[in-house]
Amino acid sequence: MRMTKTAVAAFTAATIAVALAGCSLTSSQGSSTGPTGAGDKIVIVAAENEYADVASQIGGGYVSVDAILSNPNTDPHTFEADPRVAEKLSAAQILIQNGLGYDDFMTDLASASPNDGRKVINAQKVLGLPDDTANPHLWYNPSTMPAVAEAIEKDLSALDPTHASHYQDNLAKFTASLKPWTEGLASFQQQHGGTPIAVTEPVADYMLEAGGPNSPAMLPSALPDYTAQAAGVEIKTPWSLQAAIMNDTDPSPQDSAAQDALFTGKQIKVFIYNQQVTDDITTHYLNLAKQNHIPVVGVYETMPRKYTYQKWMEAELTALQKAVVNGTSTETLN
Repeated sequence: MRMTKTAVAAFTAATIAVALAGCSLTSSQGSSTGPTGAGDKIVIVAAENEYADVASQIGGGYVSVDAILSNPNTDPHTFEADPRVAEKLSAAQILIQNGLGYDDFMTDLASASPNDGRKVINAQKVLGLPDDTANPHLWYNPSTMPAVAEAIEKDLSALDPTHASHYQDNLAKFTASLKPWTEGLASFQQQHGGTPIAVTEPVADYMLEAGGPNSPAMLPSALPDYTAQAAGVEIKTPWSLQAAIMNDTDPSPQDSAAQDALFTGKQIKVFIYNQQVTDDITTHYLNLAKQNHIPVVGVYETMPRKYTYQKWMEAELTALQKAVVNGTSTETLN
């Protein structure tokens, strides 16, 4: 779901003022010259913990990384800023956000705490995506994190040239560590491409479907590897229903009937369910899946604890494979 449609969407200047009231906006960090002493670390704040994890992997021991959204057991769209959030952002030398309206609170808070030396990495801008890109869940796209990781390495090397080789080595290791996931996706596409599935909303669509009649058109120039790297299943859920749930509106009666028929008519082999954002509509589909013995795979918008980004993506792919091959449900990741 887009974070613009809930509490974050209602994040006004007055809210920012309240959030900032309890903290100092003066920071001795943020200089483009990087760490100032032997014990100093570059301070990075990411909106989502999946981006924070990648930053930690690239920066290693020379960075201090914090995430604003990090609890996989809560709805990320109910987030409300408080003074601690503003304080974290005021001290940051690098900010990382998803973009596409998903985490606009980062932009608002950063504007309320300006710092000319602060670097901002926006995944949307890194990928060159237009503002009207339909699906904001960019971290499930295999093209996203390699590009974001490269941007992190460049900014860290600029802030701290003394350790540039360290950041470059870590970038190479991170990129290589994504191969089990991307190669697994290619293998899945070869063996199970075209498998029909249903979803509640487009949380994992970038990982799942290499284009299709129910998916919004992607720009090949912006995401050159998107089609080749996706799992290649066929998402039968109408895009208009996915978008309605994502934007917290009621699906049309026609879309609702079509979605119900996917379950009752056993037209799908797997149901992909967003574990973090649930309501009566999504619970209805979950119950239909169970009643019709259709395996369920839970996906998340916030990285579950005890995972790295790449292990999280591998786990989601493994769950999908178990559902398709064995009919096994993985509703939650442990």
